[in-house]
Amino acid sequence: MFKRVIWIILDSVGIGELPDAERFGDVGADTLGHVNAYGDGLNVTNLSKLGLFSIENTSIYNPNITPIGAYGKASELSNGKDTTTGHWEMVGIETKKAFPTYPNGFPEEVMQEFLEKTGLSGYLANCVASGTEIINRLGDEHTRTGYPIIYTSADSVFQIAANEDVIPVQRLYEICEIARNILKGEHEVARVIARPFIKEDGKYVRTSNRHDYSIKPTTDNVLSYMKEAGYRVTGVGKINDIFCGVGIGDSVHTKDNIDGMEKTLDFMDTQHEGLIFTNLVEFDSTWGHRRDVAGYAGGLEAFDQELNKVLAKMKDDDLLIINADHGCDPAFKGTDHTREYIPVLMYHKKMEKPVNLGILDTFADLGATIAENFGVKKPDIGTSLKNKLL
Repeated sequence: MFKRVIWIILDSVGIGELPDAERFGDVGADTLGHVNAYGDGLNVTNLSKLGLFSIENTSIYNPNITPIGAYGKASELSNGKDTTTGHWEMVGIETKKAFPTYPNGFPEEVMQEFLEKTGLSGYLANCVASGTEIINRLGDEHTRTGYPIIYTSADSVFQIAANEDVIPVQRLYEICEIARNILKGEHEVARVIARPFIKEDGKYVRTSNRHDYSIKPTTDNVLSYMKEAGYRVTGVGKINDIFCGVGIGDSVHTKDNIDGMEKTLDFMDTQHEGLIFTNLVEFDSTWGHRRDVAGYAGGLEAFDQELNKVLAKMKDDDLLIINADHGCDPAFKGTDHTREYIPVLMYHKKMEKPVNLGILDTFADLGATIAENFGVKKPDIGTSLKNKLL
């Protein structure tokens, strides 16, 4: 048994289109492949050593590298390509019915109830938009009127942006909580997201005070089973938000990927058993949606450097898992998530030889592996990989 699992999610780092990508308009998407093709290619020594470039049937496959870890890619069983769907599937929750999306904005009855219950006299936008673009397009009008900016994307999200000097952060959170309570039934979006921003050097920029209000998942998942069994489950980054606190004990928010890694390392110093579950969101929010290939490549290389510290702190009875939750190809059309396989890397210090995991049928194999390891109830979906690791 591994006493401790360090589970790191590289948010949006997909590894090539899934067989059903056409249904999602994502034929040709390949996040890692396109990022690796940028410039001279990725310089990610640790990820390479763990098996990233050894994953077969991918555009980055290199047969000349001999890894030390377990490696493969996983298919998504659920109907979606977003953060909530991906993370929930990892812990054993299959989303069969896609969360609702609003390509034409939210209906009048929703917005009218939003105004009535928040006490606001108006709002701006209510459309599909890029978050960084819309705050600069409407930031001045928002500052003048005090109306929050409402927007969505191809994902199931209701996003509320506000200048922290116009609508204080705590008031924005209160507005988001009201919206979360309104968006039920047929309009139950996966997430309501607070998007605070400020004006800096004449330009509106987001702050790190983002907060996600997800739907509450069923307690039938690996995190809940572990917590009920008395294991410590720690969420780093937006993990606590994604699961609405269900199954999470300790949690801490982060400013960016490096902060996320530093906080993960801090927990490795103080938490010697259970699960440390980390989400690194910048790949998605800062570089994927912004279609910044160079930034994405730089982010992966910076993460790879941080991995040196993780590997150095690992004990003999630790298991490291690194994977993604969906794709967000910065070289692809549009600004939305992409329906892709996710890379899966697993490593512990007693591994005697590399393990080719092949293609996993579902992200839930990861949660099933963790469940078997800690001897807790297995989720309804997923097959444990523990025997392969040993």
